[in-house]
This record gives sequence, structure tokens and C-alpha cells, in this order.
Amino acid sequence: MEPRSINNLPVGTNFFLGGYGYSQGNILLDAALPIEDLDSRIHTGMIAYVRSIKFFGLSSKMNVVLPFVSGSYDATVEGADEQAYRSGIGDLRVRFSFNFVGSQAMDLERFKDYNPEFVSGVSVQVIVPTGDYDSDFLINAGSNRWVVKPQWGLAKNLEKWSLEAYLAIWVFGENTDFFGGNKLTQDPLYTVKGHAIRSLRNNNWMAFSVGYGIGGVTYLNGELRDTRISTMRLGFVYSFPLSVRSSLKLGALSSIRFERGSDFNGITLAYQYRWLKKKSKMN
Repeated sequence: MEPRSINNLPVGTNFFLGGYGYSQGNILLDAALPIEDLDSRIHTGMIAYVRSIKFFGLSSKMNVVLPFVSGSYDATVEGADEQAYRSGIGDLRVRFSFNFVGSQAMDLERFKDYNPEFVSGVSVQVIVPTGDYDSDFLINAGSNRWVVKPQWGLAKNLEKWSLEAYLAIWVFGENTDFFGGNKLTQDPLYTVKGHAIRSLRNNNWMAFSVGYGIGGVTYLNGELRDTRISTMRLGFVYSFPLSVRSSLKLGALSSIRFERGSDFNGITLAYQYRWLKKKSKMN
């Protein structure tokens, strides 16, 4: 859900993040799979690096995220009860974002007086098929296909609250080696999400989030499957500092399925460390 992802940062700021999440329920990344009554218990770890940069005089960010997944699955496959365990490296995620309203690129000294009322920006995330994948398995840590996600967002800052809204589209590449050499294609998935963020004392903050996704119909060897995704997600995050440079975030997430898609509950824990590599020479 990522509240505050549109935040401006001083140029040259770096972040290292490490996180863990546990989720249970119907967690299936691919609605085309012939699986019913799925009960998953998934442990997810991730490491990430974020750097704030200057892009045509605007505040911009580059980030890279690498997930690690392990989990057990109980389900009914073609009328038979099946169990499985999978673990491995997930697909690498790379994102570039920049804010074109309310976010001039600034060094640390100028940033101290920065207090915008309104911010808007765009981002493009690319999911690279680098994760562990075996076409003999229905469920894998990797997806064996490229995914591109353009997104537009805006934020309105009030005295103690910040309101954010985002529109995005997930565009999926082909998986030409899907479960025994079949070809899997998928229509775009359209998403909208919002966050209400409350600033608290001593740099603590919390966020309430809601999101909805629809679309993503899949085709197996060109044949339409009954797989339109319609799902809502609700989230909560509480962040508190551990030191001047580090913080900890606790989160809870629930996904509600209306047609197809995930239906689960989860918790997350993330550690963040921030540093400014060198003093900016900006004018």
C-alpha cells in the first residue's frame, strides 16, 4: 500500500530497508491457476535501497526491491487435495518516480524550510522476471514475465494530516512457459488507492489505507478464462523512530475478494536506515 511514497526528500538522501511479512489465506498471484479452496501461509522477506536524485530540477527517486518468499499451500487441484511448499527469490522490482508539482529539488539546508500544501507526481515500476521459476510447478516464487506499472499520485498536506490518492495500471507481459509449456497472457489490472496519514509527536506517524483493483482477465493459449480480479485491500501502518537515522514500521493488511483475487490477512515489520552520502553542491 506504501503510504508517503510521494514524499519529497533532500537530494542525495539514501535509504536501506529490510522487512518481514506474514500472511495467511487465499494468496494466489495468478488467478488463471486451476486451484480451489486455497489456504496459504507465506513468510516474505525483502531488502530495498532508495536514493533521492535531481531530475530536470525536480525531486526524484530511484528504488530497488528484492523479495524472498517461503510458504506452504493447501488446496484442491482438479478435485484432489494437494499440499505444497515453495521457497525462493522473488522478482526484482525497480521504480523511478518524480514529482512535478510542489517538489523542487533541494539540498538539506533548503529542505528544512520546505512545507508544501500540494504535491503531485508520477512513477514507473518494472518487475523483472529474475525470481525462481519452474514450469513444472503451479505455484512459484517468480512469475516468468515482465510487468510494468505506471502510476500517478497526489498529496494534500493539512496541519496534522496528509491525504494521498493514486491511480495505477499494471501491464503484464507474456509467460510463454506457463505450467508445462503453455502460454499465459493477461489484460491490464486497474487500481486506485488512498491514504490518510496522521503526524504525531516525536516524528511518530500512522496511516490508514484503502485500495481497490479490477481487471486482469487471463487467457491460456488464447482461450479466455473466468478470472477477472475484483478485490479491495485495507491497511494500517504505525511508524516510530529508533534514532535520528533509523525507524521501525509496524503494519497490518487485509484483502477482501469480490470476484477473483487474493483474500487474506497479514502483518508486516520493516526497519529503515537513512543517510546523506555527501553534502549537496546545488545552488
